[in-house]
Amino acid sequence: MGILIEISESLQRGDFENVTALTERAVADGVSAKEILDAGLIAAMDTVGERFRKHEIFLPDVLLAAKAMYAGMDVLKPLLADADVPSRGKVVIGSVRGDLHDIGKNLVGIMLRGAGFDVIDLGNDVAPERFVDAAADEGAGVIGMSALLTTTMPAMKAVVELVEERGLSDDVKTIVGGAPVSADFAREIGADAYGFDAANAVVRVKELMDIS
Repeated sequence: MGILIEISESLQRGDFENVTALTERAVADGVSAKEILDAGLIAAMDTVGERFRKHEIFLPDVLLAAKAMYAGMDVLKPLLADADVPSRGKVVIGSVRGDLHDIGKNLVGIMLRGAGFDVIDLGNDVAPERFVDAAADEGAGVIGMSALLTTTMPAMKAVVELVEERGLSDDVKTIVGGAPVSADFAREIGADAYGFDAANAVVRVKELMDIS
C-alpha cells in the first residue's frame, strides 16, 4: 500500500512532521492502526536498525528516525489501545548498580520500542533486585543490562544469579552489553545473550523471544 511506503520512507528520513500527517491520512483512509504500526513504523525502524548495524547511518540519524516514530505512535496510541493490539513483548532495561552511564542503554530502548517492544526503563545505577522485581511484576520476557565501567560488570552476574535463584530462568532471559562487555563475559556469567551494539541487541532480544 502506497501510503505505508510513504510513511516508512519519511520515518527513515527522520521527517516527523510528514510521518504525523501521513499517519493521520492513513487512519482517515481506513487503514488499520495495526497495519500502520507493523508495515509503516516498525518496518521502517527495522530498516533503520539494520542500516545502523551496517554503519550506513549514524546515531543522529537513528535519533531523528526515533523522533519520527514517536510522532506516528502519538497518532496511533489511542487506536491501538481501543483495538487491544498486543506488543511483541516486554523488556526491562537499565544500567547496572554503580554505573551512571546511560547513552547506550537509552539507544537500545529507542531501538527496542521501534521494533514494537514495550520497554520498562529503570534508568541507571539499578540494583539486581530491581531488575528482577520489575521483570516479575511486569511479566517481562527479557532483562537487558548495560555497563560502561569494568568495575560495575560483576553486578550483571548478580542479576543472572538472582533470576536463577527465584526460579525465573525459564521465563526471563538476560542480555548484557556495553563497551567493556564481551560475548566471553556473557557466557562466563551465564547470561543468555550479548549485544555488541543497539541494533544487535534488538536482534538478540528477538531471538530470545523467538520472534522472526
